[in-house]
Amino acid sequence: MLHLSLGEARRYLLWHHGLAGAPRFQGPGGVLSFVRQAGCVQFDPVDVCGRSPELVFHARIPDYRPEWLEALLYRERRLVDHFDKNLSIYPVEDWPYFRRERAYYGAGERGEEEIAAVRERVLSDIREKGPMSARQLGLDGSVEWYWSRTTLARAAMERMYFAGDLCVHHKQGTVKTYDLAENCVPRALLEAPEPLPNEEDHYAWRCLRRVRAVGLLWNRPSDAWLGIRWPDAALRKRVFERLSHEGRLVKATVESLREPLYLAREDLGALEESRVADTPPRCALLAPLDSLLWDRKLVFSLFGFRYTWEIYTPAHKRVYAAYTLPVLYGERLVARVAPVCDRRAGVMEVKGLWWEEGLRPDDAMEAALRERLLALAAFNGCRLSEPY
Repeated sequence: MLHLSLGEARRYLLWHHGLAGAPRFQGPGGVLSFVRQAGCVQFDPVDVCGRSPELVFHARIPDYRPEWLEALLYRERRLVDHFDKNLSIYPVEDWPYFRRERAYYGAGERGEEEIAAVRERVLSDIREKGPMSARQLGLDGSVEWYWSRTTLARAAMERMYFAGDLCVHHKQGTVKTYDLAENCVPRALLEAPEPLPNEEDHYAWRCLRRVRAVGLLWNRPSDAWLGIRWPDAALRKRVFERLSHEGRLVKATVESLREPLYLAREDLGALEESRVADTPPRCALLAPLDSLLWDRKLVFSLFGFRYTWEIYTPAHKRVYAAYTLPVLYGERLVARVAPVCDRRAGVMEVKGLWWEEGLRPDDAMEAALRERLLALAAFNGCRLSEPY
């Protein structure tokens, strides 16, 4: 068993995530490397100052450009957007492992009869005419969908996407154009049998993957497990015990934490590197769905930082703003900031900046934050509004 101080745990996490030391993830290859390490990068279509995956990569990869991710997703097809931690981006080689997820998400009941009646037509039209959006499909009618009634075309294509019959060919903003899965995923992966048909084996694979995504994780209920439908806590406990017994997970105690944390054995090298590395402070603006933040209680326990993504909080109950980015400086989460882009005007305005209580930023910290805000504004094709 490992014994870590709070400082050691924080340094390891930041090193593991590529947020400390010299930038470890570089260029388009760095995008792929980080996704493979994390297992998946959670996706959300909200775009206030960049979509969530873009903010994840922008925080880690110098001079990150959106076309790198676009190429990996929709031209090279080395990544795929589908369900893992809710909607996510993950390596295409993991496609066979999510066969049961596609069966689950593709078996919805809403609009089932209407969708089943047009399924073959959708496949035939795409096979004959090529990739299509719901609007291009030209199906009449509407059905009850998840939040409201929607067009039959949209519901049919989404359900077939959920089931893995279709994949996203490309996106234009929030509009998805779909293609047959056979044109997007290598046939060997499409036809591969379930690699881990045994339930416990499957959950062990997913558990280890999530531990690597966060870097350190405990065996307790958490948003870090979203998308993994644990049948019960007893199975999760057995999986942790099994992975520990097999040596694939290593238990660690951290000062002041009552419960042990776990890290993947393959990440012990990163732990040792973080202990000896000279890491001058870096500043980063973190996406609300960044994997470092997936377990909010763990973030508070290790960093003393309480964070809520208030986008779903009624306006009159918000403490800060609907969309704030945690600010990392060195080994501390020091503030949250609310940048909002008006791309038509070409301006990014900082709607709010809240330093942690009791913290007095020095000149170096303020300069580092301003540099990151300037970089984020430029990334969005904007200038930073003054004064900041």
